[in-house]
Amino acid sequence: MSIKKIVDPRKRRHRSIRKRISGTAERPRLVVFRSAKHIYCQVVDDLSNQVLASASDLVGKKTPTSLEGDKSNRAKEVGKLVATRCLEKGIKQVVFDRAGYLYHGRVSKVAEGAREGGLDF
Repeated sequence: MSIKKIVDPRKRRHRSIRKRISGTAERPRLVVFRSAKHIYCQVVDDLSNQVLASASDLVGKKTPTSLEGDKSNRAKEVGKLVATRCLEKGIKQVVFDRAGYLYHGRVSKVAEGAREGGLDF
């Protein structure tokens, strides 16, 4: 009798998405992580395994001012923040990685904010 390993459906979808997309130095991958309270973004170059830029709605050294409003508004501001950090480093185009989450709600707000901030994807 074999024991079947149960895999989280989101992680299974993320693996499926990652088979098709990858970040390069010219066009890095913008990946979104969504927890119950917060949202995090990273811009990753998969060829060199480096994080080029990151942002979150947490208050700390990376975000000196607290983001106000509900979670959707904070997600949009995080998208704008990661876009400004990318533009400072000369990154204009990214590949959007929704990390297995459905493209609605906070995930779509991050994408909307990043587009408003000047990123192309």
